[in-house]
Amino acid sequence: MPGERLAVRGTSEVGRFPGVAPPTRVELTIHKDGEKKLEEGGCRRWFKKMCPCCCKPQSNTYDVTDKVEFVKPPAPTPTPTPEPAKLTVENGEAKEMEEMKLSVCSVDLLSSKTDQNRKEHHTELFQGDDMIIRRGQTFQIEMELNRPFSADNDKLHLDLKTGPLPLVSKRTHVIIPLVDHLEDERWEAKIVEQNGNKIKLSVNSPARAVIGLYGLTVTTSTSKGEAANTYNSDKNIVMLFNPWCEEDAVFLDDEEERKEYVLNDIGRIYYGTEKQIGARTWNFGQFHEGVLEACMFILEKSDMPPSGRGDAVNVVRVLSAMINAQDDFGVLVGNWSGDYSDGVSPSAWSSSVEILRKYHSSNGTPVSYGQCWVFSGITTTVLRCLGIPARSVTNFQSAHDTDVSLTTDVYLDEDMEPIDYLNSDSVWNFHVWNDCWMARQDLPPGHGGWQAVDSTPQETSQGTFRCGPASHNAIRSGQVYLKHDTPFVFAEVNSDKIFWQRNPDAGFTQIHCEKKAVGHHISTKAVGSDERADITHLYKYQEGSEEERIAVETASRFGSKPDTYSTALAEDVLVEVKMEGEGPRMGADAKLSIVVKNLSSQPRRTTLHSQVAVMYYTGVLKGTIRKEQIPVELLPNEEKTIDWVLPYQQYQNQLVDQAALMLTLSGRVSETQQVVANQTTFRLRTPDLNITPLGDAIVGKEMAAKITFTNPLPRMLKGVVFRVEGLGLQKGHEVIVGDVGSHSTVTLTEHFVPTQPGPRKLVACLDCKQLTQVHGVADIVVLEN
Repeated sequence: MPGERLAVRGTSEVGRFPGVAPPTRVELTIHKDGEKKLEEGGCRRWFKKMCPCCCKPQSNTYDVTDKVEFVKPPAPTPTPTPEPAKLTVENGEAKEMEEMKLSVCSVDLLSSKTDQNRKEHHTELFQGDDMIIRRGQTFQIEMELNRPFSADNDKLHLDLKTGPLPLVSKRTHVIIPLVDHLEDERWEAKIVEQNGNKIKLSVNSPARAVIGLYGLTVTTSTSKGEAANTYNSDKNIVMLFNPWCEEDAVFLDDEEERKEYVLNDIGRIYYGTEKQIGARTWNFGQFHEGVLEACMFILEKSDMPPSGRGDAVNVVRVLSAMINAQDDFGVLVGNWSGDYSDGVSPSAWSSSVEILRKYHSSNGTPVSYGQCWVFSGITTTVLRCLGIPARSVTNFQSAHDTDVSLTTDVYLDEDMEPIDYLNSDSVWNFHVWNDCWMARQDLPPGHGGWQAVDSTPQETSQGTFRCGPASHNAIRSGQVYLKHDTPFVFAEVNSDKIFWQRNPDAGFTQIHCEKKAVGHHISTKAVGSDERADITHLYKYQEGSEEERIAVETASRFGSKPDTYSTALAEDVLVEVKMEGEGPRMGADAKLSIVVKNLSSQPRRTTLHSQVAVMYYTGVLKGTIRKEQIPVELLPNEEKTIDWVLPYQQYQNQLVDQAALMLTLSGRVSETQQVVANQTTFRLRTPDLNITPLGDAIVGKEMAAKITFTNPLPRMLKGVVFRVEGLGLQKGHEVIVGDVGSHSTVTLTEHFVPTQPGPRKLVACLDCKQLTQVHGVADIVVLEN
């Protein structure tokens, strides 16, 4: 009701305007149907600038948020650094200066967002002023010495160390010498500028360098063999993959695609059914404060040795296991039970940021809960953050092959009824995984490019719940013997659905083959727009083409039922199910049309056994709502349409997440004994949240947005919670609304202060037991102040 008190969890984020108090005002109205880090002082900052050698940093930890620190890889204890000396020629002092031991007073990594390194390495979008660079590319550092550097008499080299036990043989301890000329694919440094006691180095790294967190040490000495001086930098260096470098395995030769698949921090994830494709906005947030630290933490927590982090295939495979918590205390706990009372409902998430930060700040406690689109969203975030081009991909009618037959098998008894305990294979309404881009030097030529990787825990691979990377080219051509996990992905997108009937004397006979049952409308966000791009052709040849049939039969020969395609089946009666427009809506009767076609010149008779069941989007059936038999008589070449209706009262108390249903039809043609069968999944469409920006969007100035929702059900929604977030607009938080009556309208007004300019998206979603997948997005262009 108007004036109700509202509970808000979380705070708004002011970002680079600390003088503005974070707003906490949220206004809510519900209308019934028919109603109208401690900072340095200024003096110390000035003194530090004027005399850097006298103001040594007090900490050598990685600068992160939420009181979570990265400890720099082990390095020798810093030695006291002398003050810089001025070179004069009076009374023979010049000779004394030449004999003075060389030491480093300070190191500037030129790591601020506006410095040369961050811009040239495409890392300026990361928050903070940490040294974040990409391998295979030169970077610059400046040093102040206690006296001028003499190329003839002085020696200097850099040491970079990563991991708990850095070793030169494992490429985790890198010794970088000074050279006169830089060469590609080598760790080398060259002095490019010298001005008095200051020098500027250009440092080169190979394109196969180990990624991760490095500690930096500078060692100086003279040619006289005196003891060396060492200087340990108080700031670490983060090394990432480099899709801009031609020698890097993740090189992507298209600037627009690099902007989309590496730099874009907001995307779209698709869900629903093949005939009712829905889309939701997802904040990947790979540059958000704390996300890079979380990704480094995930790498540290995995069992992968630091020396293995130079191989993109290895890194992706390990991350596909670490994103789920099934067997290694990874990031996210999967839950398909419908009970999320001790965590967050998977459909309530709209961002990877909160999940990754929570996992990191809790020192690796898995976050509850997620399903496939959440696993995929996090995987996209982590891969893009580390520099690997990645995208979320949705496969509609996605098969789950449990016995490596490379077919989706449906078992029926003598009366054409499904044998539930044998039907372990399933077809998910949709399944979301990821594509990542890389060369595959571990496979025959021609298998680089897009690779499928899946972090949702479905089946184990080499004893661990992970999947991929599997080459698109191998999947499309049926080369399921190529690693990694190609048979499983092939079955998801291109397996045939085989119907088997139990014989009276035991055993089963193949009675029907549905060749176009799985792998429809494989979708991802288009490059440079919010449109949906259909990439089915990357995973499979055109359905029914000779190439596609050859691929299916080739793959089947490597499965557990290699003789599946020895039987030819005649078909002259077809059954399909159609729906009007976007399909049935939640709260109303579900209406479909069953179309039966007789392709022969003779009459045909059959009885269709109809069964509609509530289904999880994973293809697992919860229970049958209704069964019936539909007699059908067809004249020669006749097409007959049968109206099928499921009243709201029959399904209102039966639905689970995604509001999905499956209609199964089966029958036998009397004249020919041909078996006809069809399984159609559909979902009940839910309303959107309408978000309307209010006021001008200007950095540092408060604005608002109105979020409106109308309950479509003829029943009360209980325990409604809104989750609102916008990168650069509003920190993610929850707003507890409470109960919302039948057909009532909720209006929520959010007040916030934009912190970053440019195109932004405000995302909101609704979470409650009776209604899921309700969300909305508003595009907001924020102007500079």
